[in-house]
Amino acid sequence: MFQAPYPPYDPTDKNGYETVVKRWPVILTNIIDTVYRSNHDTAIAAGETPSAEVEEKLAEGKKIIEEIIRLFVDFPYTQWMEELYRPVPEDGEAMVEVYNKELERLATEEKGTWFTAPWLYADYRFVRSYFAKSRHWKNYDPFAEQKESTFQKSGAAIYKLATTMHQLEGEKAVLESDPDKLEVIFREMVQMCLWYDLSLLTHMSHEDIQRLQAVGREAQKAQEEYILKDDQHTVWSHIKTLRNARVDFVLDNVAELPMQVFTDFVFADFLVTYTPYVSSVVFHAKAIPWFVSDVTPPDFLNTPSLLLSPSFFSETSHAADTVAKEHLHALVSRWKRYIAEGKFRLGVPLDSPLGVADPKIDFWTSPWPYWNMEVIAPELFKELTTSMLTGDVRWPVDTPFATAVGPLASSFPLLSLRTNKADVVVGVPQDIADALDKKDPKWAVNGKYALVSFLSGRTAGGRA
Repeated sequence: MFQAPYPPYDPTDKNGYETVVKRWPVILTNIIDTVYRSNHDTAIAAGETPSAEVEEKLAEGKKIIEEIIRLFVDFPYTQWMEELYRPVPEDGEAMVEVYNKELERLATEEKGTWFTAPWLYADYRFVRSYFAKSRHWKNYDPFAEQKESTFQKSGAAIYKLATTMHQLEGEKAVLESDPDKLEVIFREMVQMCLWYDLSLLTHMSHEDIQRLQAVGREAQKAQEEYILKDDQHTVWSHIKTLRNARVDFVLDNVAELPMQVFTDFVFADFLVTYTPYVSSVVFHAKAIPWFVSDVTPPDFLNTPSLLLSPSFFSETSHAADTVAKEHLHALVSRWKRYIAEGKFRLGVPLDSPLGVADPKIDFWTSPWPYWNMEVIAPELFKELTTSMLTGDVRWPVDTPFATAVGPLASSFPLLSLRTNKADVVVGVPQDIADALDKKDPKWAVNGKYALVSFLSGRTAGGRA
């Protein structure tokens, strides 16, 4: 398998250190609080004489809390530096043996402590095992409440985007007749996925659409300095060569999950509804709760229903006019139709529960970099048409994207849309990186800058 010529990041780097010392305790404390409140609500609802089933669930909830405390929260700081990784408990789900072999290997290389191992090994797979071993908490997502709450607070932005997509519907014939206009919209979709903004398209008039190339180039030029690697034109040129192609979206982690999954749906809708180039989109989720906000199969399944619920955006619904609500309803109803028709689909069955074991989903929560996909997950590799990531490796910033993705560079067309929120950055000229270090020392992690990286790979059979 491919091995990167540079070592991986670990929690001794500045960003990773802050994650271990500051972020992990907060995440784990929130999980404990969520489980405790759920247990409390269950006990109150059961009354003074709970059934044996309820008693068992309450006991399991208490045990999960105790195990999470032992895992991390109760460690003194000095133990964090020294504590050896324990094996992932056998919980009947995927990747236990894979993780434990890797943990054993790290220990033999004296990299098996909290601050010397690659940080991927230290967190979510352990937490998942405590829920997976239980009977009553196996399908419980400890981050679901947080994700749903954030989603509800995004109502104003979601109504706005829905209205924007409705306005595009009225100009569909104009857009379909001019690929240059479609490219401007495509670029807006890319920036929407990076920064959750469609400011150029919001409330555009018919006249604005007619001169979209000029308006778009002027507006998008202001964003150029923040896109440090910009392959938007190259990827659009590739897309224009397709006809009725399939595109795959790998649903990645981001703090604003609800807006991410919504904007992914919007982007997919644009490709399928407004262009002749793409006829279907496959979405790839994570099998288990991962990095707090990654999309799981239940998240994907529930999103359209939540968006169509009249009471879901109660805090912002009163501020949205009836027309905006109708726009959202029409947009999401189209998505539900696309799901029913197979134009939108999940990489695994739509009703897959948390922890589902399937070769087409296991890889996304494995410890392996994407460049080893063909060896580790050949069935998924054969099916995929787009992917991303460069491994959590200390690549020099001017490393070409094609080098950083290893064997994936020649495997299939590959588009990575990445807002810089972690230390790994490639494809940026060294002089630009040096200037940014002086201007904004946190440019690689603060989400202000982005990378749009594309490789054409190889194509066959109308696949993107």
